[in-house]
Amino acid sequence: MENDDIALSSPRSPPSDPTQVQFFVRMITEPTLVIIASSTDTIQSIHEKVQSSTGMPITEQRLIYSGKQLRWEQTLYECGVQNDAIMHLAGRMRSTCHPKAWQLMNDVVFLIFYLYKNYPPFLPVLPLKTVKSMLLQFLSLTPQSDPDQAYGHLQIFTASSAPARLVMLYMSSYRNAAADAIRHFFCASKTVLNKDTYNRCGPIALEFCKRLFRAVGTYDPLYVFCRRSLASMLELTDPLEKKALIGFKDIFPFVKELAVKLSHDLLLSTESTPSLSDVRDFSVFLVLVRKEIERYIVNCGPIVLSFRGEISGLPMCYSEEIKYLHEVFVALLCRLDTCLMKIDVHVADVMKQDGKTLIGCSQYLAILKELNLISKLYHGCEKMFWETMKRRTVALGNLIVKYVKKSNEHKWILDEGKEATNFKARRHLAMLLLPEVKYDYEAAHEMLIDRPNLLAVSFEYIAHADPNSLRAGLFMEFKNEDATGPGVLREWFFLVCQAIFNPQNALFVACPTDRRRFFPNPDSKVDSLHLEYFIFSGRMIALALMHKVHVGIVFDRVFFLQLAGHNITLEDIQDADPYFYSSCKQILEMDPEVVDQDVLALTFVHETEELGKRKIVELCPGGRSMIVNSKNRKQYVESLIQHRFVTSIGEQVAHFVQGFADIVSSQRLQRSFFHCLEPKDLDWMLHGTENAISVDDWKAHTKYRGFKKTDSQISWFWKAVDGMTTEQRKVLLFFWTSVKYLPIEGFGGLASRLRIIKCSMSFDRLPSSHTCFYELCLPAYPSLTVTCDRLRIITQEHVGCSFGTS
Repeated sequence: MENDDIALSSPRSPPSDPTQVQFFVRMITEPTLVIIASSTDTIQSIHEKVQSSTGMPITEQRLIYSGKQLRWEQTLYECGVQNDAIMHLAGRMRSTCHPKAWQLMNDVVFLIFYLYKNYPPFLPVLPLKTVKSMLLQFLSLTPQSDPDQAYGHLQIFTASSAPARLVMLYMSSYRNAAADAIRHFFCASKTVLNKDTYNRCGPIALEFCKRLFRAVGTYDPLYVFCRRSLASMLELTDPLEKKALIGFKDIFPFVKELAVKLSHDLLLSTESTPSLSDVRDFSVFLVLVRKEIERYIVNCGPIVLSFRGEISGLPMCYSEEIKYLHEVFVALLCRLDTCLMKIDVHVADVMKQDGKTLIGCSQYLAILKELNLISKLYHGCEKMFWETMKRRTVALGNLIVKYVKKSNEHKWILDEGKEATNFKARRHLAMLLLPEVKYDYEAAHEMLIDRPNLLAVSFEYIAHADPNSLRAGLFMEFKNEDATGPGVLREWFFLVCQAIFNPQNALFVACPTDRRRFFPNPDSKVDSLHLEYFIFSGRMIALALMHKVHVGIVFDRVFFLQLAGHNITLEDIQDADPYFYSSCKQILEMDPEVVDQDVLALTFVHETEELGKRKIVELCPGGRSMIVNSKNRKQYVESLIQHRFVTSIGEQVAHFVQGFADIVSSQRLQRSFFHCLEPKDLDWMLHGTENAISVDDWKAHTKYRGFKKTDSQISWFWKAVDGMTTEQRKVLLFFWTSVKYLPIEGFGGLASRLRIIKCSMSFDRLPSSHTCFYELCLPAYPSLTVTCDRLRIITQEHVGCSFGTS
């Protein structure tokens, strides 16, 4: 530790030949005094001269030299003041606003000095406890109603040289006791002071960091504690206020220090991992640094660095720091690229282990978030960042799925680089916006459903329910059936959603080229309750997604884009209405001269059929008289698309959105949910995989109870399944699990493995199932023929979809 405590160092022998010393005493409200004194004069005598000149009482004076408060009993020589005409001795009186605080801190400093000079290591227990209590008393004296008064009070702590004395004590035999006192001060400040006042302790924490850095370095536990205390104060403060208290130059050394540490930890990721606190501190300190740099580039765009790393075209006072921050970005991005590559190569091993590598991975996303923010400051760095992420899509997706708990923390990934993510990552972030499924049957919304009136009864239970009760959970059973539980609930979701999107119910229409795809029916008003049914539809889809049930339908692109808040373009309508799309494309691609000859005979109107009657709608005011020509045809096509696919179903979409938002709590979250996803993602989440059911995958995810894998009955069972059609396998799977459409991961994406259980029923009985637990109860049939016959009966659609499963 550097010896910057001259005033409290060991006494020096007085000079044999005293000399005169000229120095200055500067005060806040009085002119600077010039004082001439002997080198053997005491500090007390200097106080008396100041009193003689200013009338200021000695008890109100505190003289500071080189950042240290001078003790009365010391001489100018002992304090190191030399015979120099330009030597400045800063004089600071005890604040008249906070006299008690000055007196208290003066006593603290004196007590610490007394301990340091006079007490052996085994005696100072009681005095050190007194130091802690005095520090607590200082905090309790802080005026908290006036921020400026509070800041002036807290400045006394540093001005009295308390940090210097406590660090001096920390370097002595009383290391543990001093550390305890410092920790106690910062911990108590969180509880004693209110938030606004606590934030103004930042300069105190900074002073401790600077002194501990010089004395013990950055790996010392007390230094790390003080640095984290400083970060916590900055974290709770508005960036503009941070600048007023602590400057860019004060903070940047911490950014350098932590960048080096994080880079080292990433390099040795199998042995040393970035700690959560280091990453958090790095993030907090970067906020102030970025804000200050952004202030300079707000009018000139990202910083351009030359090949040699020089800043071109922008004079800045922080040029060295700006160049270093760019080096930090490149170095950390390179380190993380290597770490992500290891996950890509060894994804199965890395993501399953419980060792240090797994723990280290948890901080990768937080560091990436900071690098993304830094990249915006420099020309070309954003492109470099996202190109790196695109190379590591699999690793990035696995990190998101495993570690992201709050979607907003990493919303930046989807906002700026959705193409760098995969389906699993986007699905995970979207699902975090939905309520978590609860299995508290006492609080669940109860339903008794009559199968013959499935849609109408379900509508009454869902459309008129309090959304809070729906989010609390669902419990349902079919009338006159004993089965209950998750399996029956999955079956209900599937059947109701199939009914909602059945074109015969006039709520939705299917795309001509893909009958699985639906969008709202512009003529749904044939049913007076159609808007209420759209609210019901939105609720049902949100609940199905929340319960992770594949319902076998998908949305058309134009419907999805409106739910996500996007505009509809010509290419988006291709599947919804191929003929309309083709007509619009022809209008746009025709020879301009031909169009201007009015061969199309078009004006800005759209002719529709509503409830069997033809209706003419103007696409803009005066549209009937506005002829379509080569200059306005693009506007005409855009207006057509807007009316046909947006305006005509606007009410229906709005009510569907309302129903969906009822479940996710707000329309903002509803839009965020769809914004997280690509249209294909929602297809997979609602419909499941389009691939044929793999019997080998089915086998690999099936366990047995009562049977062995080698038993004849099991062999016959799988031979029977192997000989089924695709539709028969779907029916058997639905009978077994109430799942007709598998997730995109196949059988591995189900909540658990399937089971075949040996039951004691006679050979003439059909299999039964417990869909809640994915269990198929199979009698020990005597032959392949009998097995095939029994399963053939099961795979008839009318049997397999309603065979008393539970």
